Amino acid sequence: MSRITRRTFAASTVAAAAGAALGFKPALAQAYPARPVTVIVPWGAGGGTDATARIVAALLEKDLGQPFNVINRTGGSGVVGHSAIATANPDGYTIGMLTVEISMMHWQGLTELTPRSYTPLALMNEDPPGIQVASTSPHKTVKELAEAIKAAPPGKFKASGTGQGGIWHLALVGWMQAMGLPANQVAWVPSNGAAPAMQDLAAGGLDLTTCSVPEARAIIEAGKAKSLAIMAPARNPIFADVPTLKEAMGIDYSTGAWRGIGAPKGLPPEIAAKLTASLKKVYDSAEFKDFMSNRGFGTVWGDAGQFAAFMDKGDAQMGEAMKAAGLTKT
Repeated sequence: MSRITRRTFAASTVAAAAGAALGFKPALAQAYPARPVTVIVPWGAGGGTDATARIVAALLEKDLGQPFNVINRTGGSGVVGHSAIATANPDGYTIGMLTVEISMMHWQGLTELTPRSYTPLALMNEDPPGIQVASTSPHKTVKELAEAIKAAPPGKFKASGTGQGGIWHLALVGWMQAMGLPANQVAWVPSNGAAPAMQDLAAGGLDLTTCSVPEARAIIEAGKAKSLAIMAPARNPIFADVPTLKEAMGIDYSTGAWRGIGAPKGLPPEIAAKLTASLKKVYDSAEFKDFMSNRGFGTVWGDAGQFAAFMDKGDAQMGEAMKAAGLTKT
């Protein structure tokens, strides 16, 4: 067995310092990932979040040379999966898909987790809500619809797109607030998602929906509905004929459902940087762009710092909308 003397210890310390000065990284960081990585998705298999996570995981695997295995951890309106990401060992071998619900759940008292409970890695996607009406609606523009809503008594107009307090409900509340109207000016009819809401709209049971345009696409392409505007800073190139609220009404209001990749808090910076760099390659790849475009999903890039600022802003925005709608835990 070799003995560690004061002289050999000093020599090794000098060598390590010299290596650090020359920019050499520890072998552990250089080797990452040395084994398979788990990618947690807080929502069920087959949905948009799951599909997005799987294409990202496949392309990360291609770039980094290790399997990235997607695991669906559902339940608790997103709490179960988001908790699994936050409480995992921060060693880079468990990452996950963070979704807009992380900026909503704590306001409802469902969890203590917030966007700051994670190491943000990259924002990959955002889908703003559209304002859809049936093809038989007398309102041909969003301005005409807005004027009719203002003139009507509270609750006369009915809208849907998700459950009570979901992202599309809060999008409607935010739009009402931006117009100086009460949060409940348009009555919200809870639904099990955008698909049944769009069917109800086409059948005449609703006056409007505020789900994303990709979710409304099938009914729109069937000629049973039309999108009058989107709540976004810019038009979606896939739906280029749909104006923004700012273009159509002069209202500078935007929101949306988003998806990004995060890890447990305390992830070593060198591993975080390597993952963010690889995620940028994924985002820039033709495979990712084509996959998202074919489904009508919006793509937006934010690095770790930009993703953190984006989540902070969205968290405050969601809190305001939920308070206005009486949906926060008192």
